[in-house]
Parts: sequence; structure tokens; C-alpha cells
Amino acid sequence: MSRWIERWDPEDETFWNEGGGRRVARRNLVFSVLSEHIGFSVWSLWSVMVLFMGPGYGIDPAGKFFLVAMPTLVGGVLRVPYTFAVAKFGGRNWTIVSALLLLIPTVTAAFVVKPGVSYTTLMLVAALTGVGGGNFASSMTNINSFYPLREKGWALGLNAGGGNLGVAAIQLVGLLVIGTAGATHPRTVLAVYIPLIVVAATLAALFMDNLAPVKNDTGAAIDAARDPHTWIMSLLYVGTFGSFIGYSFAFGLVLQNQFGRTPLGAADLTFIGPLLGSLVRPVGGRLADRFGGARITWWNFLAMAAATGLVVAASEAKSLAAFLVGFIALFVFSGVGNGSAYKMIPGIFHKKAESLGLTGEAAAAHGRRLSGAAMGLIGAVGALGGVAINLAFRESFLDAKSGTPAFVSFLAFYAVCFAVTWAVYLRRPAGVPDAAGQGAPAGAAAYAEV
Repeated sequence: MSRWIERWDPEDETFWNEGGGRRVARRNLVFSVLSEHIGFSVWSLWSVMVLFMGPGYGIDPAGKFFLVAMPTLVGGVLRVPYTFAVAKFGGRNWTIVSALLLLIPTVTAAFVVKPGVSYTTLMLVAALTGVGGGNFASSMTNINSFYPLREKGWALGLNAGGGNLGVAAIQLVGLLVIGTAGATHPRTVLAVYIPLIVVAATLAALFMDNLAPVKNDTGAAIDAARDPHTWIMSLLYVGTFGSFIGYSFAFGLVLQNQFGRTPLGAADLTFIGPLLGSLVRPVGGRLADRFGGARITWWNFLAMAAATGLVVAASEAKSLAAFLVGFIALFVFSGVGNGSAYKMIPGIFHKKAESLGLTGEAAAAHGRRLSGAAMGLIGAVGALGGVAINLAFRESFLDAKSGTPAFVSFLAFYAVCFAVTWAVYLRRPAGVPDAAGQGAPAGAAAYAEV
């Protein structure tokens, strides 16, 4: 059965409200969220699986941090081709394919994860779960095409937040399995998700659509890659989303190695941070709508630095309670920053279009073209920040038997992000008038409202 839509014009309010556009977009959003949610769960699988790996697996803490970094690396790299797959194959078709690809790492893990398996084999299987990380890019690209500009913020925020919740969901499943079946039954987690993957792919096939007007724009991708703001925002997104996904994968291991928690003792806490960080992502977007994404992102990095300082102090004092307060605050602020930083991207490119002399719909079209391409690159680089976090923890526990040196390095990085946000997007150069950035050069006060 063909599910291709030949005409799609959500900016036409008559088509959107009376011609069925809103209904079709909402239906595709629901099943896109479901597929992306399960993709995030599979991407986060090894943050749970390492909690089941006792002495029989022969893996030290440093090895476990390296193990959970592998899916982040592969997932970040895959976000680039996944961004272009929607236009190449169709949003519905690629959602089906990307969902079914999740069966490869889950079924493989069901066969190989057992005491005595080689570390190399586990690394390869962990790498396969990176396909779940690519789902975010294709899902966001697909939903971006369905919604009009006036509703993109809400739709993309809901899509992203629903996907991010997959991290907390699989950690809750892991908690239930460890608490009931025990820490020697990792296959039970897989038994939950394998049928859910099939259900998600089936529902996508039955209820989603492809948009024929959506085409890849290679020129836009090249232009976005050449623009310095793409890479500046990539740096800031490393600080927000990279922190969220990196801490999500590492939280349980840090609790086990820093405070001697048992697998069950770690699992009953690990889901809290990712859950709160996912739920507040739309809040960050809403605050950015009201006060400006650059301002919220700037203050948010200050808050992340303060929370990291609390974590460092708690680590030195060996205070689990204070450590949890600081670490969970880091999740919350990373979620707020995810929403505000992502909100900045279209605003930045719209401002750049205006600086070229474009106005009205011409400026909006130019901004959408470049921001859509930039989002794929920024999302990929941001995800790679999670790799850096887990490798930093690996080195920290390997050398100092503590996570404190890693947290100190994260504190320094947040300070850099705080300074860059101010210098590029908020600082008003000498001689620039106060009126909403009029006459401001690109990259200065003109971007304060984005």
C-alpha cells in the first residue's frame, strides 16, 4: 500500500485546519515519538547491561566506562546519514527500517551476553546499539517537515522529550528486572524490548506517511557546515545534550565505583536524572521563547557549573546525599539547556538571513533551509560529547580511583561554554546601538533574542 503524500503545505492555514493537515501531522508525530522512544532505550541499553556484569565477566570499572562509550560514538556518527535518509527513502519507510534495525543489537545481545564472553565481543555488540542513537536525527527531520513554522517548537519539543524518556524507561526496566529476577538475568531486559521493536515498526507501517515534497538539499548541508555558528552551537550542544546522554550512560557506574552501591542500589537511582532531564526539555524551549535562547543557555551553563561544583565537593566529602542532589541537578539543567540551545539554531540562521537583506518569507525560507541542515550536524557533534564524558570517567577512575578529576574537567568545560555564549551571542560591542541589535555585526548583540 502506497503511503506517499504528494501535496503538503502546512503553512497554508486552510489546508492545515480544514484540509486534514493537522490530523495527519499529529498521527505521524505520535508514532514517530514511539519509535524514537524505543530507539533511545536501545541506545541506552548498555548503561543497564553493565549493572548485570559481576565478577564473572572479568571487566574492571575502566573497561565498563569504555563499553558504554561505544554506543554513544556510533550513534553520534550515524546521526548524519540518518538526517538525510528521510528525504531519500521517505519518513514512514525510514521509520520502519530504523525500527527494525534495532533488532540487530538486541537479538545479538540476547545470544552473547553471559559470563565468560570476551570483552571484544561485548564491544562489538555495544557498538551495534548505536543505531538507536541515529533515530533521533531522522525522527526530528521527519517531524520538522510535517509541521508549520508556528508550531514547530511544540512538535519538536514533544518529539525530542518523548524520545529522551526512553533512557529513563529502560533504566526503570533494568531496576525492575534486578529487583525481581536478580542481577544475573540481563536477557529479561531484552525480552521486554524485542517485541516492542516489532510493534513500533508495525505501527509505523500502518499509520505513518511519506512526504513526496521533502527532498535532500546537499547545498544547504555544505553551506551549514561552512558557517561558524554551526560549530559554535555544536560546542554548546556538547555541553547540554552531550552531558545528558553521557551522564545517563555513566550514572550507575559512578554510583557503584564512587560510593560502592550494589547493582540494585545503583539501578534504583539511575532513572531519576534522565527522567527529570527529559521532562524539563520543553521547559527550556518555552523559557527560550519568552526570554531568548541565548540568555537562558548562558544562565543555564552557570547553573551547570554550580551543580558540578557541588558534585566535586560531595565527592571529596564522600557524601552520597549531596552527590545525588548535585548530579540530578546536572541532569535537570542539561535538559533545560537542550531545549534552549536547540531553540537558538533557527533564530540564528533567521538573523543571518536578515543580515543579508532578506525580509519576510524570503528570510524565513533561507533560515529554515540552513537551520534544518545545521541541526543534523549539531545533533551529531552533541551526541559525541557523551563519548568524551565516559572516556573522562574511565581515565579518572583508572588513575585516581575517583570521578572527581573528571568532574573538575567538566566544570572547566561549562565555564568555557558560559564564556562563549556571552562573547558570541550576548556581548554588545562598543558602538553598537541599544535597539534590538540594529547595526550589530553578525555574531554579536543581534543574536541576543534568538
